Amino acid sequence: MNETLKRTISGAVYIALLLTSILFSTESFIILFGIFLVITIYEFSNLVTLNKIFSILFGTLLYSLIVLASHYNKESTLFLNSLFQENFDFEINIQQLDLILLAVTIVVAIKCILFLFYDSVQKISISSKYLYLLGYITLPFVFIVKISFGTNNYNPKIIIGLFILIWTNDTFAYLVGKSIGKHKLFERVSPKKTIEGFLGGAVFAAFAGFLISKFYIQPNPAFSSKSILIWTIIALIVSIFGTIGDLIESKFKRIAGVKDSGSIMPGHGGILDRLDSVIFVAPIIYLFYQILYYVS
Repeated sequence: MNETLKRTISGAVYIALLLTSILFSTESFIILFGIFLVITIYEFSNLVTLNKIFSILFGTLLYSLIVLASHYNKESTLFLNSLFQENFDFEINIQQLDLILLAVTIVVAIKCILFLFYDSVQKISISSKYLYLLGYITLPFVFIVKISFGTNNYNPKIIIGLFILIWTNDTFAYLVGKSIGKHKLFERVSPKKTIEGFLGGAVFAAFAGFLISKFYIQPNPAFSSKSILIWTIIALIVSIFGTIGDLIESKFKRIAGVKDSGSIMPGHGGILDRLDSVIFVAPIIYLFYQILYYVS
């Protein structure tokens, strides 16, 4: 089987699995990304030489507890009250929890950006490895789940729209960069990325954001200019921070001396290779959502 056919088949299976789980139910979406998290932790542990069993147990437990606390808080309280026939005041202040988790994730994201620009860093300390495991890998998966709920209930259109923007940005950054790219974006980490490709990806992602707002999120003649603005900003966030996320993963792979994070997807590499943009973008999108919510 040639390389192009392998990439096409594995890519189609990945997209079909992703869309089916997102559209089927909240639970299938949460479970699939829990599985993706386990694979991503395994691949990341290989890259930075962490204990795989402990890392997977830590990440899976944290992801499960936070998701359950965030989205099944009332149900858990009612279940405990009925089980023990007591009046437990079990509910957690979700807003405070979210702010703490977001602060930790943003701090680690800043550390990742500094790590990207420090040329002298060729070895990662054990404390930094676990910090990256927490804030660069595990918590972003939590925020992928959280942004799919918007400000109220589960809305698959939000997360599908986000993935469309990421795929659009990646595709046109590659096509434009390959066609007219001359100036390297960050050659010492990713020699193939160009400034022209980055700008091309951003322009087409912004256009995709407009189309998503008009025909998918609000498919009616009365869609608001506010929705267009929001999705255009999200597209620009995806372009900038998605590219940074891709470069950060490339830095980890360069230090590890490998081309791909894994081999689970023939022709594409590992799950981390597929999700490196979205896991870096998700906390920023969630922060943007919170700013919109408090401003409005």
